[in-house]
Amino acid sequence: MPLKKSAGSVEWTDPDDAPVLTEKMAEEAEYFEGDRFIRRGRGRPRLHAPKEQINIRLDADVLARLREHGPGWQTRINDMLRVSLGLGDGG
Repeated sequence: MPLKKSAGSVEWTDPDDAPVLTEKMAEEAEYFEGDRFIRRGRGRPRLHAPKEQINIRLDADVLARLREHGPGWQTRINDMLRVSLGLGDGG
């Protein structure tokens, strides 16, 4: 007759003895507010006023001019609009 395998560790650990939290544990942790899941691990912090994605149609020559300066052309559009609307310097 085969012997039963042990269901767990033979050494007893007191459940009230919490492990020392490490930075790695904090990075991999799941965060909750009450029963609501917030986020898993580290990530980009949430913004108070996130940008809104839209669709816009531009003339081909305007788009080409914006893109010719390389990556960040969408941010440059946002900055130009902010300046033209008097909402700040865009920086």
